[in-house]
Amino acid sequence: MAQQFNPQGMSAQNVKVRYAVLVFIKGSTAPLVLYVADYQELYEELLTKMQSPTASIIEKETEGPLKRVCFISNQIAALAIQEEQYIQ
Repeated sequence: MAQQFNPQGMSAQNVKVRYAVLVFIKGSTAPLVLYVADYQELYEELLTKMQSPTASIIEKETEGPLKRVCFISNQIAALAIQEEQYIQ
C-alpha cells in the first residue's frame, strides 16, 4: 500500500474531508463547484431538474467561494460529486 506524504507537524486529525457538487454547463470549459451542507440532496435535486422537459431557473446559495449561483436547468450537461481532502 502506498504511503501518503505527511509533512512535519501534520497529523491525521488536521486532515478533513469535504464534498462538492460539480455542475457542468453546456458550452463552458470549467464546472461550477458548489459546496453545500447536504451535497447528496443538491445532487438529486439537480438531477431531477436536469431530467425535466421544462426549463427552470436554479438559484442556490453555497458555502464555498461562490456565494450565490444561478443557471438554467436545461443547460446542465453533467453532474458529479467530488471528495476533497483539506488541512484545517
